[in-house]
Amino acid sequence: MSWFDPGMGAVTRDIRKLAATVALLAAVTAQGADGVTAQQILIGQSITLQSGKNDYGAAVVAGMQTYLDGVNGRGGVNGRQIALKTLDDDNKTATAEANARQLVEQDKVFLLFGSIEGGPSTAVMKAATDLKVPFFGPMAGSPTLRRPYQALVFPVRAEHREEFRMLIGHAKSLGMHRVAFLRSDSDVGAQHLANVKLLCQELGMELVADLPFKSEVTDVQVDQLAQQLERAGAHMVFNHGSIGIYEKLIRKARTKGVRTAFYGVNSASAQLVQHLGDLAHGMIFTQVVPSPWERKTAITREYQEAFSRVKPGQDFSYGSLEGYVTAKALVLALRLAGSNPTRESFVAALDGATLDLNGLKSSYMRDNHQGLAFVDLAIVTRESRFRH
Repeated sequence: MSWFDPGMGAVTRDIRKLAATVALLAAVTAQGADGVTAQQILIGQSITLQSGKNDYGAAVVAGMQTYLDGVNGRGGVNGRQIALKTLDDDNKTATAEANARQLVEQDKVFLLFGSIEGGPSTAVMKAATDLKVPFFGPMAGSPTLRRPYQALVFPVRAEHREEFRMLIGHAKSLGMHRVAFLRSDSDVGAQHLANVKLLCQELGMELVADLPFKSEVTDVQVDQLAQQLERAGAHMVFNHGSIGIYEKLIRKARTKGVRTAFYGVNSASAQLVQHLGDLAHGMIFTQVVPSPWERKTAITREYQEAFSRVKPGQDFSYGSLEGYVTAKALVLALRLAGSNPTRESFVAALDGATLDLNGLKSSYMRDNHQGLAFVDLAIVTRESRFRH
């Protein structure tokens, strides 16, 4: 005769979970001294710069440099300077993963930090997970960075799913109910589509057009996407990135007289508006940081004063503000890791932590590394500016 306590199953699961966490931290500790000397902490970054052609990537780096220069000028973190080694991944996933592995295995960085774009960020995450190294501050909204739960990945910005929720909800408030979605024809794009379907169901909206595309799109294929959008009778359409393809679709649809309202996520939104010119007037975008041009929030006022001092003559931008905020979060996390930081102490210190970014709260609860929940809406004016 056997005896069974129904509560023992939960206890067993907790013990197994604790053992897995201990094993993970032990693996992290094995390389914990890498990147840390008495004088500095070396941080590794693979980011999309495309040899200076990617304006958003360049702006992000400028914002990061602004914050880190200020910290280093005040003595660094516990007496150590923060050094950032940056490699260009050219917006290619294979290059991003190779960069990440080089930074850890050859350059011996303390952790990986601050990529942009979903594909490259996911590739860096793969390397970080394989090598048992923390990956802090990926600036991408990809669901892969949060689900399934990634114990070593600590995003700062909100994910695309929350941007989608905001866009669909705004359209609903204006009486729209027929939704179209432009996405990459990939595994990540399929995950985004699943989120959009769930949100439409939750908000009482109807997804009438799924618009998948491959990375190389011909003019004929763009024309087909515009025709599909027109036939579906969508009231609104939005994207999850790929501004070059989205720009082509908007131009083609407007040429055909399609009256669908075009919405967009934050990714490279400023560049898309600049390229579209008058066609962008009235578009609604989500943003994952406050307006960098206004002084309504404490973090924006802090950023403006620092950026004007360190980068005189450069315009404020969403990219540089996001870079500034992400670097600020990194420094706060490094301070939590203690006076003699290891990768183990870094990961452990963020377990249950909430980072106060001068009014914005970035949270890392057990089993949910949400980062920021901040998402805002901005409309494009006739002057091609964003008004929040």
